[in-house]
Amino acid sequence: MKTGLTYDTVALNEAGDALLIIDQTKLPNEEVILALKTQKEIHDAIYLLQVRGAPAIGVAAAYGVYLAAREMDTQDYDTFAKQFHDAAAYLNSARPTAVNLSWALRRMEDVVAEAKNCSVAKIKELLKKEAEEIQEEDINICRMIGEYGLTLIKKGDGLLTHCNAGQLATSRYGTATAPMYLAHEKGYGIHVFADETRPLLQGARLTAYELNKAGIDVTLICDNMASMVMRQGKVQAVFVGCDRVAMNGDAANKIGTSQVAILAKHYGIPFYVCAPSSTIDENLTDGSQIPIEERPGEEICSMWYEKRMTPEGVKTYNPAFDVTDHTLISAIITENGIARAPYETSLRKMLEGKKGHKMQAE
Repeated sequence: MKTGLTYDTVALNEAGDALLIIDQTKLPNEEVILALKTQKEIHDAIYLLQVRGAPAIGVAAAYGVYLAAREMDTQDYDTFAKQFHDAAAYLNSARPTAVNLSWALRRMEDVVAEAKNCSVAKIKELLKKEAEEIQEEDINICRMIGEYGLTLIKKGDGLLTHCNAGQLATSRYGTATAPMYLAHEKGYGIHVFADETRPLLQGARLTAYELNKAGIDVTLICDNMASMVMRQGKVQAVFVGCDRVAMNGDAANKIGTSQVAILAKHYGIPFYVCAPSSTIDENLTDGSQIPIEERPGEEICSMWYEKRMTPEGVKTYNPAFDVTDHTLISAIITENGIARAPYETSLRKMLEGKKGHKMQAE
């Protein structure tokens, strides 16, 4: 599967002492690679969206907490385990909505717990290996999501996506964009509409950037133009990513996603959520339980403008995500297949390891 980028979004450097990320706040005008070594640098990079997207955040956190362990100067297991837990908790506080953050850190903590009888040096080796496995799994997962998603695309289709669920949100390929890369590679002649995705413009700055770089026919639209292109018959399917899925199929994604889903339902357009199984939260029965991050009001009223665009003193409300109701979702595409309603059944089957085929409603 070919993409337009020649480097992974997140990686450990050759020396193994720094996390390398593409600074996504600089795109599309500058391609800046950051080398992060301290826990504060990595925490800030996640919070400030220098690295973003649920899968990429998970990989960054895994490498980040490994780098913390690497610097722990103790041979006592209990002391090491306590310091490691504190480092994981600190990174986990960076962003609340993307479940991959806590999922990856929990995997790393499990390594420490299960290696209680090993030397601290050995545990550090095991942590590095686990972080590398998390990244390799992410790459393979995105590839499989692409394969399954491709079965839902016809030649000549117009596709719409919101935010950035592309390579820049993962280690490679992306989730919602993986089917697009495959369709383009196979000569399907697709056309993609990318919502700009206010207020941080991930669609304008990132999705349009990477799809255009890959040679895919992409058109940027404002978020409030989605209804028009759907009404004009230019969109045959919507593909979006997500940061957390509840067991009933409710899915949290970048703010504005639920509006796209409502429009797609009105116009009879299938709405697909591309979700690695790691984003499925077995502890949540429905989307009302998903924590929603609220970000600073400056992102709305001043961040992208030469001068502040709203009067001082005006209140702001800036939730970073919304929840799309499961009744609006045509299917959830995972690396294990395509889940359809009732999601309580199909998602449970996937989590139980029924892989390699499309999961349909029972």
